[in-house]
Order: sequence, then structure tokens, then C-alpha cells
Amino acid sequence: MSATPIRAGSEYDPSSWPAAQKNPGFAGDTGEFPQLTDDEVRGLSYVGQRPADGGHASVAGTLPYQVSTSNPEAPLFVGPYEERLEKVLSRYPDRQAALLPALHLAHELRGYLSPQTMDEVAEKLQLPPAYVRGVASFYTMYNLAPVGKYLIQVCTNISCNLCGGDAVLESFLKHTGTEPGEMSANGLWTVMEVECLGACGFPTAVQINERYYENVRPDDVPAILERLT
Repeated sequence: MSATPIRAGSEYDPSSWPAAQKNPGFAGDTGEFPQLTDDEVRGLSYVGQRPADGGHASVAGTLPYQVSTSNPEAPLFVGPYEERLEKVLSRYPDRQAALLPALHLAHELRGYLSPQTMDEVAEKLQLPPAYVRGVASFYTMYNLAPVGKYLIQVCTNISCNLCGGDAVLESFLKHTGTEPGEMSANGLWTVMEVECLGACGFPTAVQINERYYENVRPDDVPAILERLT
């Protein structure tokens, strides 16, 4: 069955929407909400907060784990975070299978995985410490050393590279006064060059902690940093 054509000039015709309401990432298509602006579609502020206990068990192990509220001295698996771990464990056949989400949880709380943190995870899951360290060091998304409050990951893979990803990276380094992978003196920033962030339709893609920024240009960097602080 063919789709019903959109009548020209109707409220569903993107060509009839004001320029300010068009979403360039989707060529002006805002679906069933043509009244929304691009900023409202993409969301420049959060609504609500993630539950510390993970919410429903089916999503307890999938929450973003690079957040600005991390604290290297935070206790692990205490209170609601222990409850979240139990929910995670309920989703897997054994404790070893739950290692990645358990590391996610520890990473969320402390911001990176120190040797001590990995040993605590190993003890909690009853796994050999060497095994836990081997897994944690295999995946590049786990930080094994302290990073800034805001971890800025700039994609320079093919799509982003062709659309100025290198210039965006240089702009972030310039405005944070850092070198790649280095934490700024004020503890706020760490800028990293990364491979594909999976947002190839909106280059240059930048991930800052758990948030994505799309269509980033070098001139956008100062405003992004100002918004974060």
C-alpha cells in the first residue's frame, strides 16, 4: 500500500514551516510535531533524572556511565547502587556475565576505573582481579586514569573528517587549553579524538559525557563550553 501524499502547503508539508522550526539533521522533518524548533527537537536540557537504583531491572545495566557528578571517593555498591547491581545480576546467568554493567556502574560513580576500583568489582562479583583488569583494559570506553569533569570525545572518522572534524578537535583543544587525553588544570576538561560515534548523518559529532552534540562547527565550541559551566 502506498503512502498518502502530503498536500503542498498543509501543516505537514516541511516546505511550509518557518525556517527556525526546521531540523537540518532531518531536512526539516520534525515528524508529528512541526511546531517544535530544532533546539526543542534535539533537547538542550535534560528532563528528569536517572534513578540511582536503576529503575526497572531490564534497564538497570544500560544507564550512561560517564557523568559530571562522578566522585573518585564514592563508595561502590552501597544503598540504591547495591540495589541496582542486584537488578543487573538478575538479568544474567552468572556473575561473570554481569561484569561489563558492573564496571559501568563503578565508572559512573567514580569517573574512571582505578586498580583499587577494579579489585572491588572483582571481589563483589567473586572473580579473579586479573580477569577484571583484563576486561576493563580491553575496552577503550573505560577510563583507566582520571579525566576531567567533562569528557569531550570528538569524532574524526570518515564522515566527520570530511566535514571538518579535525578543525573541531583543534578548537576544543584550543579553548580548553589542553592536549589530547590531558586533563585541564582546573579539572573541568579532557578532550579526546575518537572513532565513529554512530552519528554519521550529523557531522561533526561530539560526545560530552553521556550527551551527543551534532553538526558541531569550530565556531560552536565556545558556546558549548560556556553552556556546560
